Amino acid sequence: MDASSVTPEVSTKEIRRQVANIASPALVEMVLVSFVNVADMIMVGQLGAAAIAAVGLASQPIFLATGMFQALNVGTTALVARFVGADMINKANSTTKQSLVVTAFLGALVSIIGYLLAPWVMTVMGAEPQVRPLGVTYMKIVCIGLGFRTLGAVSSSALRGAGDTRTPMAVNLTANLVNVVGNYLLIYGHLGFPRWEIAGAAVATSLADATACGLFLTVLFSGRSLLKVSPRGEYRPDWNLLNRVFSIGVPAAVEQLILRGGQVIYVRIVSSIGTAVLAAHQIGMNILNLSFMPGQAFSIAATTLVGQGLGAKNPDLAERSALETSRMGMIISTTIAGFMFVFGRSIAGLYTKDPEVIASTAMVLKIIGLVHPAQSTRFILSGGLRGAGDTRWPLYSTFIGIWGVRVVLGYLLAIVLGLGLLGAWLAMAVDQIARAMIIHYRFRRGGWKRVRV
Repeated sequence: MDASSVTPEVSTKEIRRQVANIASPALVEMVLVSFVNVADMIMVGQLGAAAIAAVGLASQPIFLATGMFQALNVGTTALVARFVGADMINKANSTTKQSLVVTAFLGALVSIIGYLLAPWVMTVMGAEPQVRPLGVTYMKIVCIGLGFRTLGAVSSSALRGAGDTRTPMAVNLTANLVNVVGNYLLIYGHLGFPRWEIAGAAVATSLADATACGLFLTVLFSGRSLLKVSPRGEYRPDWNLLNRVFSIGVPAAVEQLILRGGQVIYVRIVSSIGTAVLAAHQIGMNILNLSFMPGQAFSIAATTLVGQGLGAKNPDLAERSALETSRMGMIISTTIAGFMFVFGRSIAGLYTKDPEVIASTAMVLKIIGLVHPAQSTRFILSGGLRGAGDTRWPLYSTFIGIWGVRVVLGYLLAIVLGLGLLGAWLAMAVDQIARAMIIHYRFRRGGWKRVRV
């Protein structure tokens, strides 16, 4: 959105057009990427419940390790959006360059640590004997590519802050095509390639991360987008810019660490019930990730439009943009919720033939369907708050929802009261509703309009 077009007279129709221009490519990207993840899990699922459980146990610590990069990703998106809204492109470019430098260093460090600690992590996660070696193998290989993943993520965040969601769409779709083809060739050993099974799935994931990183850096350094990072010039830290990035992003990073840490404990609770239950849980989470892609896509639009609106000194337009984005997202999320509620058993049957796992997964999908609209509202309005630089309230809501509700209530319902997977997912549903209420309250109060970045 060009800063010169931001005026108090912008119509609702124009806002919807801007939302569609930003959200549509992101939505296409995320839905197709999620289908790739679904295909990935289906292919791994053919190796058995132990393989599904191994991927689930290994993935949570990896998500936790990369949570710290949200400080850079969210801060970069918000600050780039502000600079673009104020027509300060050089500042947006400098912010992008600084974020890339810091991410390169930290990404390499996290990659090495994750690789070395993989055996210990699988033990702490409570992996059963048949699951542990598979989880260690998967985690080690994926950690090799984490540096590429983090660089790709911060590049994508910068481009989205500038309103460019088409480039991330093209790059990530290409990378995920690499992932699917790699899975097909390396999990089962087709076309003369070695049959590496779960190791093949991990190698395909790391190759996809490297592909995305290379394409993003090519775009940024070649100047094919609004942002351009020069390979020449100063690479030393600009502490003024980085302090501004981190002032926005640190609460978001803490939020992610709280979220991922809670999810690790939550999965640990589920894993104590048994491998079949954990497999059903992991399939449910895989489908859940697919279902909230529209909310995330509209969240990106809310982040960008709110940041650019405030950068152009027009808080009323920023608010209208976020609310209109939320309404549009709600229509899609409600449709998805109904589909999962009705066709849960058929969806579960795509992943596995185990009747116990199918029945448990179908039950989980009904719960997801009931809370999906609340989840969508939370995603989108949280995106608006982050675009304003108000990252503390999403942090508060996550702490209360994840640790105060999901972990504590999940343990009570699943373990103490013996409800098993049903209890664990009922706790997740209450968590989603609680966080949506907190975020909605903060947004309506309007304090985010006065946040300085």
